[in-house]
Amino acid sequence: MCAPSEHEAPAGGAPAPDLGEIVRRYGASYRAFHPVSLHEQRVLRAIASCRTAALGGHLEACDRCGHRRAVYHSCGNRHCPKCQLLAQEHWLEARRVDLLPIPYFHVVFTLPHELHRLTLRRPRLLYDLLFAAASQTLQTSARDPEHLGGELGVTTILHTWSQTLSLSIPISTAS
Repeated sequence: MCAPSEHEAPAGGAPAPDLGEIVRRYGASYRAFHPVSLHEQRVLRAIASCRTAALGGHLEACDRCGHRRAVYHSCGNRHCPKCQLLAQEHWLEARRVDLLPIPYFHVVFTLPHELHRLTLRRPRLLYDLLFAAASQTLQTSARDPEHLGGELGVTTILHTWSQTLSLSIPISTAS
């Protein structure tokens, strides 16, 4: 028989609100004061409806106690933290397999906020310039005998959204 705790909220009260709940609760007031592109509106709609009745679902029943619960469908949006958590874990595990047994450093290069609008208009140009400047800065520093005195291997990743889904244009560089 299922213990009641298997179907209840965590001890200490209600669970913390998730991003979908925050978007449902505050999305309209946020959009009233901040411009949101059509793409961003679609992302916010997907996150707000993810795992809710809006996307449909099915009922599950416990074999032991008969407890039933609604299980709602996921939005599948690549920006949705609920939908992408498992994919993120798989991606990280695949990257760990590729690591060499050497020291790694995480370095972040960030564009000034004033350039964000320009990156929306000319993303390829700005990102190419940022990657080139980041690479040149790292290689110049690494070649200096007072620092490393050698060459670097560099993996660069472009992050255009922060974890709170606000538009950010940093470059994460691992070497």
